[in-house]
Amino acid sequence: MKKKSVMMAGLLMATMVLGTACGSGNESSDSSGEKSDEVTTLSFFSADLTEDDPFDNPVAKEITKRTGVKLEISHPVGGDEQAVPLMIASGDYPDMIFAKGDIGKMIDAEALEPLDDMIEEKGDNIKKLYGDQLVRLKNSNEDPQIYHLGTAGVKTKALATSGTFSLQLDVLKELGYLEINTLDEFEQALKDYMEKYPEIDGKKTVGMSLLGSDWRWLITVGNPAGFAAGYQDDGQWVVDDKTGEAVYKFQDEKIKEYFKWLNKMYDEGLIDPESFTQKYDTYISKLSAGNVLAVADQDWDISSAVAALKADGKNWRTYAPLPVTLSNQEKSMSTKDYGFTGTTGISISATSEHKEKAFEFLDWMASEEAQILCNWGIEGENYEIKDGKRVATDLEEASTDSKYSSRTGVGAYVWPFPQWGNGAEDSTGQPIVRTATVDLTRENYTDEEKEVLKNYDADLWTDLFPDPEELGQAPHGRAYEISIPASSDLSVIQQRADDYTTQAITDIIISSPDDFESKWSAMQDKLEDLNIESANKEMTELVQGRLELWGEK
Repeated sequence: MKKKSVMMAGLLMATMVLGTACGSGNESSDSSGEKSDEVTTLSFFSADLTEDDPFDNPVAKEITKRTGVKLEISHPVGGDEQAVPLMIASGDYPDMIFAKGDIGKMIDAEALEPLDDMIEEKGDNIKKLYGDQLVRLKNSNEDPQIYHLGTAGVKTKALATSGTFSLQLDVLKELGYLEINTLDEFEQALKDYMEKYPEIDGKKTVGMSLLGSDWRWLITVGNPAGFAAGYQDDGQWVVDDKTGEAVYKFQDEKIKEYFKWLNKMYDEGLIDPESFTQKYDTYISKLSAGNVLAVADQDWDISSAVAALKADGKNWRTYAPLPVTLSNQEKSMSTKDYGFTGTTGISISATSEHKEKAFEFLDWMASEEAQILCNWGIEGENYEIKDGKRVATDLEEASTDSKYSSRTGVGAYVWPFPQWGNGAEDSTGQPIVRTATVDLTRENYTDEEKEVLKNYDADLWTDLFPDPEELGQAPHGRAYEISIPASSDLSVIQQRADDYTTQAITDIIISSPDDFESKWSAMQDKLEDLNIESANKEMTELVQGRLELWGEK
């Protein structure tokens, strides 16, 4: 009964979201309260947002000024996953939607407007942005139309990593700047530092903290397993680049080896015992205190904690990304070049009364003018022109204020909109992304980071990782971005497998090492019962289909 009540509450909350998401019309007044019939409000639902965005920060206001468009933005409430299915059930859609993994369901429901004709007729900025990569926006071999504009940058270069294993700067300093490339070396560094400093600022030193109590299990527990194994980021899959064969990754022997290590770490007290029960606020609070030595998380997920550490003068307690793998036989894929993989993105609903306006807005967002505004902000406020070059004037503020992006709008409207990428330059040869050169990236580093890097004879953190050319480009992009047809059983099987493995692996990690083999074996048997081999077969067919669609096969 309790489960049913929770589900009903979730549906009601999602319905409330839809009520906000689906309204649109002409704005009757501008921000000053004066009447204006020139501003069109477009409703926009983003499956990625977790906080409200009233679209009234300086960059948002400037976007409205230049385009005549104001966005009415909504998002799932409390991590609810029923918002898009409810839209489909009701037939009531916002003008624009970033449906993420549910885009296939939207396409099957004929809820999205094909964009091919509009791109051809008046998508000059879009055509210039994507060029011959437009083919990678096509839906499938059976339905090769374009229903969205991709999220990923078209031209990228590796200037930062995210999601990899990270140690506090002070750990590296105190241990004499050791080379740390394997799990064993990572583990030993934690043990040596904790023995030397059992407390930090009066608090017990914590080796490594994870967040396994909500969806972040995926990015702090599941994904690091693949990174440690030397696999590229294909979500829940291990994919053979040459054949396109896909296997559910929790069946893989190298993945098993990682969790065996994590189980030992937990048993030895090197993993925070609250890793699978704590909430996000508690996790961030712990990292912000400075007594957690290591994480395996996405940069954006811990950015508020890093900002708090810097604001508190604890720069040595911030984190250094490291190319840690199972052994020296694997290579870290954190600097892997996936090519343009924008197979999720923003779509225009088939029922919108403002299709033309929405498309014109998205085409403008693909322009050089928009890219500079969204990435750099307002001239005179966020940057100035010196010797003909843009120079950011608020980098320190950006690195210490966790609300910087939402408050100023700088960077807030890059994802999931069309984006040139951090490897792109404008018509004057300047970077589109304001930290997209070695010098600009280093400007954003603290003095402590620069000191650590100097001791490793490196300029950037990415210098510690394999060169992207050494790793090669992924011909299939990333498997988790492939749209799964609604008619396929793959989504259902994978969801059941994901729900099961999240709990099973958590139990394996916190159990006695003596029980590891038997529990891992039992998990494999259960995956077979869940028909995981059928899912492997279908995902393999989808990857191979993408290779054919993209002309890689």
